[in-house]
Amino acid sequence: MNTLTIFYDARCGLCSRFRRWMLDQAAYVRLQFLPYDSPQALRLCPALPSLRADQEIVVLSDDGHLWQGAGAWVMCLWALRDFREWSQRLASPAMQSIAKKIVHLISSNRLTLSSLLRLRGDRSEERRV
Repeated sequence: MNTLTIFYDARCGLCSRFRRWMLDQAAYVRLQFLPYDSPQALRLCPALPSLRADQEIVVLSDDGHLWQGAGAWVMCLWALRDFREWSQRLASPAMQSIAKKIVHLISSNRLTLSSLLRLRGDRSEERRV
């Protein structure tokens, strides 16, 4: 595996901040971010609408593996040099249910959190330029 494609909500401030944070980290693999509703994303992964990519992060590897929700977050951490150990902990059977609950809580409240933290999405930044 050489590349992970992370499909994210470019209108969401929290999602966009996460994208920028990941790009600032040293990574073991190439990271590519695409807005989940972009034509390029839909060409690369036609199943995105049925995967609820508008509600949960989806990650696709260049070898065809697909992760969603907590599994996608774990893969994002796995890709980063300073966080691979954390990804292994969160992927352990003892931590999987906790990781799923945390990811669900954040995902279902991401727009509210973005507003409270005054985080702007990438698409709102594009409009300002």
